[in-house]
Amino acid sequence: VQLQASGGGLVQAGGSLRLSCAASGRSGTNYAMGWFRQAPEKEREFVAAINWSGSSTTYADSAKGRFTISKDNAKNTVYLQMNSLKPEDTAVYYCAAVAGHYSAYPFIAGYEYTYWGQGTQVTVSS
Repeated sequence: VQLQASGGGLVQAGGSLRLSCAASGRSGTNYAMGWFRQAPEKEREFVAAINWSGSSTTYADSAKGRFTISKDNAKNTVYLQMNSLKPEDTAVYYCAAVAGHYSAYPFIAGYEYTYWGQGTQVTVSS
């Protein structure tokens, strides 16, 4: 399974970006998916997650009210709509996926995910 993330870039504070991450390699599989980020000299942190069906989402406190995670099961693609961006949102954003876990709840811990994308840089200028 490969995860291909895209949509990062440079944006001014208050602006918006939409990240996408497509999972390929296992047809007919639904994935629970999530987004994490890592800023320079900081540990990776959880941002948002969505369960396999797309019926349940959860967010880090820093993302609540500004970010929205969604999922297109037909395309095995997860999106992260980021609004009202702040300079502290600057980081490399990674998508993650796990198959075969039909939980009603999203996974928020990195170790719960099997597959990881290559990361996409988000830079928010002040």
